[in-house]
Amino acid sequence: MKYLALIYDAEDQGPTPGTPEFEAYMARWIAADKAFKDAGVLVGGEALEPSSTATRVRVRGGKTETMDGPFAETKEQLGGYYVFECENLDEAIKYAAMIPVDESGTLEVRPIMDLSHVG
Repeated sequence: MKYLALIYDAEDQGPTPGTPEFEAYMARWIAADKAFKDAGVLVGGEALEPSSTATRVRVRGGKTETMDGPFAETKEQLGGYYVFECENLDEAIKYAAMIPVDESGTLEVRPIMDLSHVG
C-alpha cells in the first residue's frame, strides 16, 4: 500500500544555504533519501517552494476563484512530501520517523486510496 508522508515545519527553520551548517543539515536529508531507496520503499517525494508562493483555488457555482498564500495561517506549513510503498502503517511510520524534522517539524502519514478498480 502507498502512504503519503507530509512534512510540516516552520519555514524559517534550518540553517542558511551555503553555510557548513546547511551542508550538515542536507546530509541528513540525503542519508534519509538513500535509506528509503535502499529499502525499496521510496515512490517519490519533493520539497515545496515557500508557502508565500502558494495559490489557493476554489470553484463555487462554476466560477474559479484564486487567492494568494497558504490555505491556513499557521506556524508550520507544508514543506514537502514523500510517497512510500509499505506493507502497513507501522512500516510507513518507521520510514517517516527517519525524515529529519525531529526537532522542529511534524509529520503526517496517510494511506493513499487505491482507486485502480474504479472506472
